Amino acid sequence: MAVVVILVLLAVGSVLFHLLSPWWWTPIASNWNYIDNTITITFWITGIAFTAVVLFMAYCVLRFRHRPGNTAAYEPENRRLEGWLATGTTFGVAAMLAPGLFVWNQFVTVPQDASEVEVIGQQWLWSFRLPGADGKLGTTETRDIAPENTLGVNRDDAAGQDDIIIEGGELHLPVGKPVKMLLRSVDVLHDFYVPEFRAKMDMVPGMITYFWLTPTRTGTFEILCAELCGVGHPQMRGTVVVDTEEDYQAWLAEQQTFSQLSASSETRAVPGKVCSGFPSGIATEQGTGAFALFKEERECFGPAATTVAASAAQ
Repeated sequence: MAVVVILVLLAVGSVLFHLLSPWWWTPIASNWNYIDNTITITFWITGIAFTAVVLFMAYCVLRFRHRPGNTAAYEPENRRLEGWLATGTTFGVAAMLAPGLFVWNQFVTVPQDASEVEVIGQQWLWSFRLPGADGKLGTTETRDIAPENTLGVNRDDAAGQDDIIIEGGELHLPVGKPVKMLLRSVDVLHDFYVPEFRAKMDMVPGMITYFWLTPTRTGTFEILCAELCGVGHPQMRGTVVVDTEEDYQAWLAEQQTFSQLSASSETRAVPGKVCSGFPSGIATEQGTGAFALFKEERECFGPAATTVAASAAQ
């Protein structure tokens, strides 16, 4: 009887925990309510199946417990029971899979008025690229990646000269406007994940993956890497800030373009050495990938600049 009581308490407790959970009505920061709805559908289907199985086990333990004089009856098959189980399982799996197909279609069908933002993952920091005044992102080439061009922007593409470059800093997005996130990795597998957005996608070297979202409220949210990418994986974190339109435009005006950063790197170079003009080349807490760039800065600028850079890194 103790086993029966435990199984019944397990089933009842699981249902009560879900219904009374303080996390059930936690508000989210973006418009992916249909993803939450799909999770809810999946939960109810699996939850009903779990409760039914546990209660059936309790019934079997109670009904078929050992009693003197009872003998087991051998029944090799039960076509009616098998038919009910197969039919119920089929409808249950279909009910879980069908909403996912509709959600995926929404997830990758980008609105016509969506702006583009490129997210670049590398061991172990996040970088970003936004279109400039022309509204278009320039092309990139992996072979063009260098200390002075860590994102591999094509220097021969005029559309890329006014691109806004943010290396290792915060990404800002305007509230209430759809944005298409273009995801690119320059080394190994990464995964761009902002939990409050209910959106994540793998970043595969040699491919451009994407999803879209519309931020629905302002705030500051953490970016995580959801794909094991090396020893610095736990520290590969970033920040995305959802601003009002006025704050977003003010932040955008403070950012530098690719042509400005390229000009800065040329003026700062010493004879026989090409140096990076990107401020975030200084070592940061984003990960050890940035320390390699700091080494490059040290070699370019000498002891005096090394002291300044080291102070900034602290």
